[in-house]
Amino acid sequence: MNKFTPTKPAGARSVDEITGSRRLRRMRKADWSRRLVQENRLTVDDLIWPIFLTSGTNVREPIDAMPDVFRLSIDEAVREAERAAKLGIPAIATFPNIEAGRKDEAGSHILDPDNLINAATRAIKAAVPQIGIITDVALDPFTSHGHDGILREGIIVNDETVEQVAAAAVLQAAAGADIIAPSDMMDGRIGAIRDALDANGFQDVAIMSYATKFASAFYGPYREAIGTQGLLKGDKKTYYIDHANSDEAVREAEQDLAEGADMLMVKPGLPYLDIIRRLKDEFAIPTFAYQVSGEYAMIKAAAANGWIDGEKVMLESLLAFKRAGCDGILTYFAPRVAEILKG
Repeated sequence: MNKFTPTKPAGARSVDEITGSRRLRRMRKADWSRRLVQENRLTVDDLIWPIFLTSGTNVREPIDAMPDVFRLSIDEAVREAERAAKLGIPAIATFPNIEAGRKDEAGSHILDPDNLINAATRAIKAAVPQIGIITDVALDPFTSHGHDGILREGIIVNDETVEQVAAAAVLQAAAGADIIAPSDMMDGRIGAIRDALDANGFQDVAIMSYATKFASAFYGPYREAIGTQGLLKGDKKTYYIDHANSDEAVREAEQDLAEGADMLMVKPGLPYLDIIRRLKDEFAIPTFAYQVSGEYAMIKAAAANGWIDGEKVMLESLLAFKRAGCDGILTYFAPRVAEILKG
């Protein structure tokens, strides 16, 4: 076999001549210098912890598709809120798994002042008043068909749904919610919720708009967690955003801000980093992302198989949100990340 020996070109330039003496590795040479010029940092203040609620007492029910995530009875949720506060996590977001017998076509149980989500809010606020509580007023945990709105003859009716979620938002604020985060993607919901909150004396309750919630395939484990998997009739493409569209996402965000949203959320997270960056650049408003159940499950599954270093990938994925412009991230990894950051 003939061997080929490369010839150095006549008059070949040195590396300093090629780079103009701009050696970009200089500041990477040591840990101290890398830390000195690091552009983005993840801190515990960036974390929002989504937790799942269920009825009963002393219940910690594992979710098969989400290792290390549980459905919690209210007493257990209080204990986890206390843990979160000790770790320095600023806020939790609650999502209920409603008993099948309480679900109906209209999701009317969301209007019960003593439903699971409101009872949990009161209990957590009583025990851990310093932690923020974010509640969702979407109807999907409460409907027998798994949709985020009221279903009439195969159609999700917008205006009836908006009226109901606005009323539910007032009840959630009365229970002690600090931020209402409507995820239903109905037209006009932000303005209607703002009007309802203000009319009932809850001017200080903020709205985190799921302004850009996409019709994504990444939600499967979440639907198992809240008990809607298998219930859904059809899909949610008539109200969630087509995942091919980014200009539409900007229009949705602009509309929600005009109606009174205090902050924006992008959901899912990692597949939509471009949307996060666009919204932050366009509106310079507090912007959040939801690292959804499918994203979490993929990392956990790959780590369990030894294919990746789970904790390093976890941290890298969260830092990607910061680099894209996020002010905070809803992530099921929150308590573990907080533990790592505390050293």
